[in-house]
Amino acid sequence: MTLDRPALRALLVLGVLLAVLGTAGQAQAVGYRYWSFWDRDSTGGTWVYATQGPSTARPSDGDVQGFRFSVSEDSKHSAKPRGESGFAAICAKTPAREGTKRVALVLDFGTAEDAPAGSAPPDPSPRTACARVDEDATTADALAAVAKPLRYDTNALLCAIAGYPRTGCGEAVSDGAATGGHARTSPPPRAASQPADGDGQGDGDGGPSVGLLTGIAAVAVLAAGALWQSRRRRG
Repeated sequence: MTLDRPALRALLVLGVLLAVLGTAGQAQAVGYRYWSFWDRDSTGGTWVYATQGPSTARPSDGDVQGFRFSVSEDSKHSAKPRGESGFAAICAKTPAREGTKRVALVLDFGTAEDAPAGSAPPDPSPRTACARVDEDATTADALAAVAKPLRYDTNALLCAIAGYPRTGCGEAVSDGAATGGHARTSPPPRAASQPADGDGQGDGDGGPSVGLLTGIAAVAVLAAGALWQSRRRRG
């Protein structure tokens, strides 16, 4: 069967849109590269994702908090800090002092697989530090006391601890892509910044837009109509 020009044109446009749809599905973000923030449960000794950002959290004397740099889809799948050290071990050489508090920090710079392109974690194993700070200090204050330089973005998202990484902040990482070189999008869900307000990544990361799907449906209808007209003429 030979198709006339309107039918061929409609089918060509439909094919292009279907190719775009397939590319959009493959290129969607599957994770973010960022520093996550954790509290260590004093009773069970397990890591729990922090419900506040370090700039608002105010730990007590004896608390253990951790940071982990990794690529994570959301807080449910985020990599936890490695290491089993507790407060007694981390702050063994930091005696209590009136008017201050001690906060044990675990800083996990992650793995080479999670590092941005051209970078590597400064330490293969987590660092630990005991910060002695004022009684009303925040976790951010404790972190600044033992792990400078720190780097934040304009949205108060923690971008670097001890200077790592040198650049970038909360980049989206696409499926199958190599580390590094990804465009900046919205901040990662429940990252080390503001208090948590949910696990979602926003409506823009879930796949093709409604407009694109509507357009494909419309072109499919046009293509079907053109085919019907072509057959009718030839019949």
